[in-house]
Amino acid sequence: MFKELYNKTIKLAGHNKSKSILGFISFIESFIFPIPPDVLIIPMTIAKRQEWIKIALIATVGSVLGACLGYFIGYIFFNEIGIKIFEIYGVDNTSFLKDKMSSEGGVLAWMILLAIAGFSPVPFKLLTITSGFIHFNLFYFIIISLLTRGSRFFIIAFLIGNFGSTMKKIIEKKLLKVSILVSIIIIIFAYLIYKFLLNFVS
Repeated sequence: MFKELYNKTIKLAGHNKSKSILGFISFIESFIFPIPPDVLIIPMTIAKRQEWIKIALIATVGSVLGACLGYFIGYIFFNEIGIKIFEIYGVDNTSFLKDKMSSEGGVLAWMILLAIAGFSPVPFKLLTITSGFIHFNLFYFIIISLLTRGSRFFIIAFLIGNFGSTMKKIIEKKLLKVSILVSIIIIIFAYLIYKFLLNFVS
């Protein structure tokens, strides 16, 4: 099923309303759709390299708005809708997450998890819904989503827009490794900021 969805998504990149389609897919991917926006961003940017900023911006805005809807689903309708979405991805136990958040360092740990999911191939939708379910700080949620999703989409669009199909092959083959590396950098950076603010407040 996912392979068929992937092929259909690739075809949409050549549609004359591809930007609207990109915004829509970026939106629904943040709370249910299994195919990431990158699948559209790459061929769209190859076709229109001069519009790489616009393409990345559309994907970022759509993704963050979708993340907010995912948060709302988790916050209000977790038992009615959220659980069903989790079941699609083979996850059937989320009750432990509230206990995790209430433990020492829980907020920081969740910020790190959210940053990893926002930038890497880890299913972002599971974290957006769960963030609402555990009542994670909405302001932090939006900022982290904006920074991580924006960074991911802008980096991909920039590389494709400036280095073309050669970079496309590299990204497609090494996306997981690159995502993990950048996620580690984000985690270290977030931790240093956290320690600085902690020392500053105390």
